[in-house]
Amino acid sequence: MKLKKRKKHSRMRGRRTHGFSAKLHKGSGNRGGKGMAGTGKRADQKKTFVLNNLYPYFGKQGFTSRKTEKKRDKELNLREIEERFPAGEVNLEDYKILGDGEIIKKFVIKARAASKSAIEKIEKAGGKIILPEKKERKEGKLKQK
Repeated sequence: MKLKKRKKHSRMRGRRTHGFSAKLHKGSGNRGGKGMAGTGKRADQKKTFVLNNLYPYFGKQGFTSRKTEKKRDKELNLREIEERFPAGEVNLEDYKILGDGEIIKKFVIKARAASKSAIEKIEKAGGKIILPEKKERKEGKLKQK
């Protein structure tokens, strides 16, 4: 049992509570609250901490709807194929072939997809393009073409 307890005013000397518990606010200064309070877009508190340690804190975040999703398909133009590859068989199964540029060499290209103009130009040059078979949907069942 404590025999002599110091008076509260001697312990809290120089610390005025202003109506809230002083314990929570000792030494908080201009911080604007506890934790990450006051670190919003237009705040200046903890700016250096946010910029140095929480890098993608500002800016756009969140989901992108399917309508606005960016194209992530690999594409190659005929001009690039003409420059990069020697004539003959070329395996480009991950790519879509686009018809920009002219083609002179004879190519047999295996691709995921191709534009109409690319197919015409390759066949005109004496080459051939091989595409995967498309599956057609009829009456709720999948049928191969």
